[in-house]
Amino acid sequence: MTYPTQPTASHFIGGKYVEDTAGTPIDVIYPATGEVIGRVHSATPAIIDQALTAARAAQAAWAAMTGTERGRILRRAADIMRERNHDLSVLETFDTGKPYQETSVVDATSGADALEYFGGMAATLTGQHIQLGEDWVYTRREALGVCLGIGAWNYPTQIASWKGAPALACGNTMVFKPSETTPLCALKVAEILFEAGAPAGVYNVVQGLGDVGAALVSDPRVDKVSLTGSVPTGRKVYAAAAAGIKHVTMELGGKSPLIIFDDADLENAVSGAILGNFYSSGQVCSNGTRVFVQKGIKDAFLARLSERLADALIGDPQDPATSFGPMVSARQMEIVQGYIAKGQDEGARLVYGGDRVARGGFYLQPTVFADVTDDMTIAREEIFGPVMAVLDFEDEAEVMPRANDTEFGLAAGVFTRDLTRAHRVAAGFEAGTCYINTYNDAPVEAPFGGSKQSGVGRENASAAIAHYSQLKSVYVRMGDLEAPF
Repeated sequence: MTYPTQPTASHFIGGKYVEDTAGTPIDVIYPATGEVIGRVHSATPAIIDQALTAARAAQAAWAAMTGTERGRILRRAADIMRERNHDLSVLETFDTGKPYQETSVVDATSGADALEYFGGMAATLTGQHIQLGEDWVYTRREALGVCLGIGAWNYPTQIASWKGAPALACGNTMVFKPSETTPLCALKVAEILFEAGAPAGVYNVVQGLGDVGAALVSDPRVDKVSLTGSVPTGRKVYAAAAAGIKHVTMELGGKSPLIIFDDADLENAVSGAILGNFYSSGQVCSNGTRVFVQKGIKDAFLARLSERLADALIGDPQDPATSFGPMVSARQMEIVQGYIAKGQDEGARLVYGGDRVARGGFYLQPTVFADVTDDMTIAREEIFGPVMAVLDFEDEAEVMPRANDTEFGLAAGVFTRDLTRAHRVAAGFEAGTCYINTYNDAPVEAPFGGSKQSGVGRENASAAIAHYSQLKSVYVRMGDLEAPF
């Protein structure tokens, strides 16, 4: 199968596509049909060395450019990405299976937003002057060096851009390893950055399984590691990076609470629950999959939710009318089916869905369980699929400890008309990214990240700059210097 903007080789290194067929072959499977639409090869040691050598060689000259010059290139890349949004969205849909209705407005567009935002910020990255009598100190904000980005499979274009844009704005170079499940889109990000004027070696992409990621993380030429992935993967990568005292950002998983009080606007609350559970077929790390519904609104909420889910158009994800697509892979579909069976076995009440859709590909129905209790597996573990767990609660005092009773702390949300309660609940959430009367908005202007086991550091906003740069202090003495001998 051919498709728009099809990459021409497995890796992008030093400003060009590079192939090494000695690497383990990785099939690219279209989730809507299950058919193989391409093949890339995992990076060999030679490819890994080539990518790191290119990134290291390019870094000093890239950092020596002015922030304005680097920013101009990033902004030009954002313009190219927007001009090619249709083709990039089609490619993203082939890569992930997400409906074009989503990818055309979320994926390359948010990648372009990040490139534009950090491109505009690059010229503003300055140090500080600290007067100390007649002496003074100034600080310099400097690049870290070579940054390693490791991506997840749910937002390949966005994640490649979210990590690359602040890294490059600060004067770093990057080697990015996409998920082996969705290897295509990051190659186009690299190609666009090079076309926009980024020198060869500034942004490189290599493919591979976990062994490639491990080799990259442990390589002494890597100064910073940024991972988007699961908590188990995060623990391994964090430990390996710590051995080399590397800078680290971890954006990991979640089991986020969404609290709906009985004074909430019902239609908005249902919309929030749909966006927080079924967008991208539920494959979003920040999803609010524990939906706590106050008892007074529970029946109305479940009834209206079921009506709205019946309107989901499940079909060909390349059709702009389709609003619900397949899971990313057969393996992920099987994992989610296991959780659905476990929910039924443990006594949760299946309200909607629960079955595989009778068509090719990896489709599951949107699934809703009610009467879920806090100790059920579907209320404790991250499912990463279209499965909503609805839990009852009496009042705010009861629900808050339950909402926070999780090892995760990525996101949380609340729906209520009570403004004071809304802010009180948001302040009480043990989570890094919170929402009031909305869910899963992720503008580049706002920091994004988690607490507890859900990660360290922040993506996006000016907060990201601190994670891709370091401060150097320079003390300047204006007079004579005394010493004891």
